Amino acid sequence: MNRRDFIALSTAALAVTPLLASPAWAQQVDVNAILNDPEAPVGGNPKGDVTIVAYLDYNCIYCKKSAPDLERVVKEDGKIRLVYKDWPILSESSILGAQLALGAKYQGGYEKAHHALMGISGRKADQQSMLKAMKAAGIDMTRLEADLDAHGPKITALLQRNLAQADSLGLTGTPTYLVGPFRTTTLDYAGFKQVVADARARQAE
Repeated sequence: MNRRDFIALSTAALAVTPLLASPAWAQQVDVNAILNDPEAPVGGNPKGDVTIVAYLDYNCIYCKKSAPDLERVVKEDGKIRLVYKDWPILSESSILGAQLALGAKYQGGYEKAHHALMGISGRKADQQSMLKAMKAAGIDMTRLEADLDAHGPKITALLQRNLAQADSLGLTGTPTYLVGPFRTTTLDYAGFKQVVADARARQAE
């Protein structure tokens, strides 16, 4: 099953409207759309001098491995703008995870949900473990259900845009990090620090 088929699936939590990204649409995605999608969650310093765009899947073990180091670097640095791109490409439950995290955004809980979902061990978290992790993180589950119902079309559209952007960039898997002018994948703490330093140096040229 390919990525577009995944996005077209429905889940128990939210019916996803099958608005499939066409190749023509993907070719129209520009840098500004990738960096400044108004619906994409943003962490770190919104006015940071370096932007990291993170394409992630909640069932990706390499995303989970990198997540604590990325969080640490963003927090310690203080001048990194982090743009989250939920890109559920690995399984049906990946879509559910993306929907839950994006639904939590409407109660100001995206990053709490994101970290909770990234903290689930293994390659294929099921719905029960995802919901349990969200609740344990302090997400208001009643509010979440209401927001998923109310904002379903917006969430679907954002996932479609993320897919189109990934296609336009020729991305092949998660995690993918765009750090300033650089593209990279799984990194540890030292690796994130180095690529951020390199991005700053390049921007200063």
